[in-house]
Amino acid sequence: MLLTYTIVFIILFVLAFIYLKVADHFNIIDKPNQRSSHVEPTIRGGGIIFYLAIVIFYITSNFEYTPFFLAVSLIAAVSFIDDLIMLSPKIRLIAHFSTAFLLIWQLGLLTSPFWLLILIPIVIVGFFNLYNFMDGLNGMTGLYSIIVLSGFLWINIKEEIVANNLIVFVLLSLVVFGFLNFRKKAKWFAGDIGSMTLATLIFFLGAKFMIALNAPIIILIIVIYGIDASFTIFLRMSRKEKISEAHRHHLYQKFVDVSKWSHLKVSSFYAILQLLIVIVILYTYKTSWTIQFSLIAFTIGTLGAAYFLAISYYKRIEH
Repeated sequence: MLLTYTIVFIILFVLAFIYLKVADHFNIIDKPNQRSSHVEPTIRGGGIIFYLAIVIFYITSNFEYTPFFLAVSLIAAVSFIDDLIMLSPKIRLIAHFSTAFLLIWQLGLLTSPFWLLILIPIVIVGFFNLYNFMDGLNGMTGLYSIIVLSGFLWINIKEEIVANNLIVFVLLSLVVFGFLNFRKKAKWFAGDIGSMTLATLIFFLGAKFMIALNAPIIILIIVIYGIDASFTIFLRMSRKEKISEAHRHHLYQKFVDVSKWSHLKVSSFYAILQLLIVIVILYTYKTSWTIQFSLIAFTIGTLGAAYFLAISYYKRIEH
């Protein structure tokens, strides 16, 4: 198995550098603007390496999880095109909901009550965008996703819910990605293809694990992202701002813009917070629902209060 992982890692490393050359040749560049967290033109679309890891898994697993593979292929293709030419919101939305229904198929939820078949796709598409909103700093997507997927892998080794290689191959791709992104001057960004591919995988794993283990506490495996992204949306809605417009209101952006933390410091801080919560999940996912929901309420309440205290603090400083 170690030999297999070594070979896959080398393949992904080679593919990464091939993409860098191709992207540079075809000028697939993210140019900074007033809303950007970077100051130099940087290659985007590096998250294609996550999708390639899933392709390698799909081929080597004798084509396991076909609906999931179709889902991630669809959203990866549309997201990569969007990275290149900026697709219309309608096309993106159609692709996102189509991906959601493919995930519902893979999860065996097509026989769910009608109201759930309406609600679940909305939740899935919301999660896709939540994860995408948080991809704004060097190292953020890579480091945070490594923590999340490592948590899934630890549980999966004991519970055998999905094929381990699905998680391991993507973890290897995250290491490759991080080598070129987790630095002061990143060589590439994940782009929408990266954040959307990871969001699709993480939602699939999260739902699969929650159903198989009857463990609602699994939802906390992305709670740090969830708090920052969702509470920022609510804050902007209360100010009657247009949600689709670029902004600098996320808490992680305040750490950079106001407190002058480096990208890597903020990314590490978010990853460490999520790691602590993952550790709690590992010790409590087999406990009663009473304990799990109590922990969920306590965690969201505590983090939510911390978010609003921090935002209020930064608002006073900026004024």
